[in-house]
Amino acid sequence: MGRARYDVIGVGNAIVDVIAQCDDDFLRAQSIEKGAMTLIDEARAETLYSAMAPGKEVSGGSAANTLAGIAALGARGAYIGKVADDELGKIFRHDLNAAGVDYDTAPLKDGPLTARCLINVTPDAQRSMSTFLGASVFFSEEDIDAEKIGAARITYLEGYLFDRDEAKAAFVRAAEIAQAADRLTSLTLSDSFCVDRHRASFRQLVRNHIDILFANEAELLSLYETDDFDDALAAVKAETRIAAVTRSEKGAVLIEDGHSVAIEAEPVEKIVDTTGAGDLFAAGMLTGLATGRDLETSGRLGAIAAAEIISHIGARPNTNLKVLSQQRGIDLDSA
Repeated sequence: MGRARYDVIGVGNAIVDVIAQCDDDFLRAQSIEKGAMTLIDEARAETLYSAMAPGKEVSGGSAANTLAGIAALGARGAYIGKVADDELGKIFRHDLNAAGVDYDTAPLKDGPLTARCLINVTPDAQRSMSTFLGASVFFSEEDIDAEKIGAARITYLEGYLFDRDEAKAAFVRAAEIAQAADRLTSLTLSDSFCVDRHRASFRQLVRNHIDILFANEAELLSLYETDDFDDALAAVKAETRIAAVTRSEKGAVLIEDGHSVAIEAEPVEKIVDTTGAGDLFAAGMLTGLATGRDLETSGRLGAIAAAEIISHIGARPNTNLKVLSQQRGIDLDSA
C-alpha cells in the first residue's frame, strides 16, 4: 500500500460512554431491549441516566474505540468525528489524543451537546446500549480531511454514523479520496438494527467502495436478508475482497478473494463486559493488514484484542496490546 503517515484513519460517531451494571429487571423496567443499540432523544437520555447505577464515564464511540486499540497495538492512527464545544467534548478530545490517536476535527459551535451512550451491562456480560447521538451526527463532507485520508493506508468507516444523509455523503467522499490515493477503505456494519434501517445504502456502499467489511453474524444475515450463514458468506464473498465475520465464542470467519479461514476465539478466564469486542477485533485485524501481516495473523491479532477487552468493564484496553500480542507469538516490531 506504499508509504503512509497513518496506518488507519477512522470516521465515526464521537461519543462518551456511560457504563453501569444492572440486572434484567432494570432493563424491563426501563423498556431497554437487551443486547441491542437503541437511539434515544436528549430527554430520554437524561431520564435513563438518572435511573442508572453509578457508572464509569469514558470516551467511546465504535470507531474511536477501534483507533484507541490500534494505538495500543503500536500502530499509527487518526480519527475524524464531531463533538460539541462543551465539557464532554473536551474530555473526548483529550482522551483520544492521550491514547496516541491524532484527532483535531473542529467542534460543533451551535447545536446539541456531545453524544453519549448509556450502556447497561447485565451479569451475563451482555451490553444494552441507549444512545443519544447529539453533536456526533452533525457530520458532513466538510469535516472530511482529504489530506489525512490520503495519508492513511486504510480508512475505516463506522456504520453507526449512517443515520443522516449528510453522513452517507461524507462516507462516499472519504471512500473516493482513499480510492484515488490507492488506499483501502473499510466499513463496520455496527449493529443489525442499523443494517435494517440502511440496508440498501450499505449494500451499494459495499459493492462500490469497500475493500474490507466487518460484521458480526447477525449483521451479515440482516445485510443479505437470509437466515442461512453459508448463504450470507457466499453473498459477501461476491461483493467485497476481504471480510471478517465475528461469531462470539465461535471465533470469526475471514474471507479474502473468495477464500475463507476460521479464527478461534482466544480463551478468557471470565467474560465481564462484551462492550467493544467487535471494535477491538477490528483494531487487531486492521493493524495486521495495515502492517503487512497475512489474513490469519491479522485475525489472530483481532481475537487477542477482543479477548482482552471483554475481560473487564469498558471498551478501551487495560493492558498493553502490543506486549500481549508478543506474548501470544505475534511480534509487531518485525517487518
